[in-house]
Amino acid sequence: MNNLLPTHYFLLLAALLTQPSLFQSSYHEYQEALSKSILFFEGQRSGYLPQDQRVTWRANSGLSDGWSYNTDLTGGYYDAGDNVKFGFPMAFTTTMLSWSVIEYGDSMPPNELRNSLVAIRWATDYLLKTVSQPDRIFVQVGDPYGDHNCWERPEDMDTPRTVYAVDAPNPASDVAGETAAALAASSMAFRSSDPGYAETLLRNAIKAFQFADSYRGAYSDNSNIRDGACPFYCDFDGYQDELLWGAAWLRRASSDDTYLSYLQNNGKTLGADDNINEFGWDNKHAGLNVLVSKEVLEGNMYSLQSYKASADSFMCTLIPESSSSHIEYTPGGLIYKPGGSNLQHATTISFLLLAYANYLERSSQFVSCGNVNVGPQSLRQQAKRQVDYILGDNPMGLSYMVGYSDRYPQRIHHRGSSLPSVKDHPEFIACKEGSIYFNSSNPNPNVLVGAIVGGPSHDDSYDDNRDDFRKSEPTTYINAPFVGVLAYFAANPNFS
Repeated sequence: MNNLLPTHYFLLLAALLTQPSLFQSSYHEYQEALSKSILFFEGQRSGYLPQDQRVTWRANSGLSDGWSYNTDLTGGYYDAGDNVKFGFPMAFTTTMLSWSVIEYGDSMPPNELRNSLVAIRWATDYLLKTVSQPDRIFVQVGDPYGDHNCWERPEDMDTPRTVYAVDAPNPASDVAGETAAALAASSMAFRSSDPGYAETLLRNAIKAFQFADSYRGAYSDNSNIRDGACPFYCDFDGYQDELLWGAAWLRRASSDDTYLSYLQNNGKTLGADDNINEFGWDNKHAGLNVLVSKEVLEGNMYSLQSYKASADSFMCTLIPESSSSHIEYTPGGLIYKPGGSNLQHATTISFLLLAYANYLERSSQFVSCGNVNVGPQSLRQQAKRQVDYILGDNPMGLSYMVGYSDRYPQRIHHRGSSLPSVKDHPEFIACKEGSIYFNSSNPNPNVLVGAIVGGPSHDDSYDDNRDDFRKSEPTTYINAPFVGVLAYFAANPNFS
C-alpha cells in the first residue's frame, strides 16, 4: 500500500535504534518549512477564495453556510481532511497561530509575517461572525455524520450544512472561552499593523468571555449540540481550563487587572492546581501555566506563583535526565501520547518548550528538576529534537510535513487533496463516487504543501495509508503551534 522503505531496511533500523543520534544529523531548511507550514492553511480555507490564493487546486466552497439562521457564516477553516467547520479546534488553531506571531513575529521574514497574519485573519473574520449576535455563539457548521459518510471535494459539498448554535443561558464555556482567547491573542498580533481591527477583536473577546463565564458548562452537554460535536470535538476534559485560558489571554492583551484578579481568585476552583500535563484543542492546562508564568518571571507577579510551579513541573516531565520525567518517547525520540494524531502533542509541547525558554532567558532563571537544573538551552534542545524528527530525522527517514524534502506521505487522509481538483475535473463528483479515489493506492493528485500528518506509531513506524486517518490526516491545530516553532529555528538556524 505504500512506497516507503523496503523491509530489510526496517530490520537494520531496529538494530540501530539504541543509537538515536544517528537520526539527528540532517541539516534542515527551517525557513522553507516555515513558509510551507503557513501555506497549508490556504488549502483548508472555506468560503470565497481571494485572487491571491496560492493553493490553486482549491476553489470556493461552503458559500451558503449560515442560511438556516439567516446569517453569514461563510469563511473559516476546515479543521482536517473533512469539510466540517468545528468552532472549538478552529478557535484553538487561531490562538496558537496568534501566539506564534506574538512570540516570533519580529524574527519572521516580513513576507511570512504577512502570510501568518493573513492566515490568522481568515479565522478571526469567521470567529467574529460566530459571536456577532447577542447571547448566542455559533459553534459548528456542517453535519459531521453526513460529511464523513461521503468522500467529496469541498467544492462539491451537498451534505447538510447544519448550523449548531448555543443560546444563553445554555452553556458553551469551552468554545466561548477559547474564542475569547483566540480573539484576544489575535488582537495582540494585529496591534501594530491594524490597530482598528485589533480593537474590534479585543472588544469581541471580552464579550465572548462574558458569555463563557456567565453560563458555565460544556458546549457538548447541550442536547442540540452533542450529536454534532461528539465524538469528534466533544469537551472531554471539562470547560474550566478554557475559562482560565480566556482570562489569561485577556489579561495579556488588555493588561486589565480584572483578569489578573480572575486568575488569582479562580485558579483553585477551576482546577489550575490539577497540574495536568496536557496541551491541545481540548486541554489548555500546560499552555495556561506557561502563558501565566510570563507575568511571574518577567513581571514579578508572585500572586500567580502557583501557575509557574505547575509550568516548572511540566517542563521537568519532559527532561529525560530529570527524576520526574514521565513523558513517553518513541525509540527514535518523538514525544508520544497514545490516542492517535500524535504529532499534535509534539508540536504543541515543542512550542511550550520554546516559549518557556524565552521567558526563563529574559529573567535569567532556570527550572529546578530535583537532581538537575534545566535552563533555556536544554529546553530548546528538547524542542529541536522534535522539530528535526518531524522534518525527517527519524527511523523512517520520512518528513511528516507534506511537500518538505523528497520523501513525505503521498496518501494523506484529505478529501480535497485525494480527489481530482475542480480545475482538472470540473464535473461534479457525488458523495459515493469519491470512494474510488479514497480506496486507490495512487498518490494524492493534489499536494497539500505544508500539511503535517497525524504521525507515526509508538514504534516509529508509519504506513502511508489514506485509510488510517489517525496517522495520515493533517489538522490545523497540528500546524498552528509549529509555525512559531519553525519561526524560532529559522531565525536561529545554527542552534545546536
